[in-house]
Amino acid sequence: MTPAHGMSGFFRRPQPIKPNAGQESVWDYPRPPRVEPGSERVIVRLGGQVIADTTDVLRVLETSHPPVYYLPLDAFPAGVLVPVEGTTFCEFKGEAHYFDVVAGGLVVPRGGWTYPEPARDFEMLSTRVAVYPGRMDSCEVNGEQVTFQDGDFYGGWITTRIVGPFKGGPGTAGW
Repeated sequence: MTPAHGMSGFFRRPQPIKPNAGQESVWDYPRPPRVEPGSERVIVRLGGQVIADTTDVLRVLETSHPPVYYLPLDAFPAGVLVPVEGTTFCEFKGEAHYFDVVAGGLVVPRGGWTYPEPARDFEMLSTRVAVYPGRMDSCEVNGEQVTFQDGDFYGGWITTRIVGPFKGGPGTAGW
């Protein structure tokens, strides 16, 4: 980084896309994040099998991030979520624990995560799991195939209901 390029370009807030009627801008989401109950029908497929189909969903909404959908642990059949070693820490939600997601002969290492003892204000996530939509065969919200948030770490679900730009791609680390 040379002085001619300056540092401010890395931390400048991007220009939010104006949402149309019925859409949400991720730039209107709060920080710290908010947990919001939803009634959308979410279907997750892996290995050619439906591994979750539920309308009991929670969305975690955080500035610049697509929503992350958290589904009840019991929405997944026995054997699909296999606990694995290793944790990460979220400054807001606490310590995340991971699962390999297994179905139809496929194993997705650390494809899902949960917060078994979440921080205050996130207690409702303790019996929930989120999956990386880009690592599943497909994830749907109310029949719409979702696309996934760029970046290896983030698990946001992008639908036509939300607009960005979204954190996670190259050059977004400072957002």
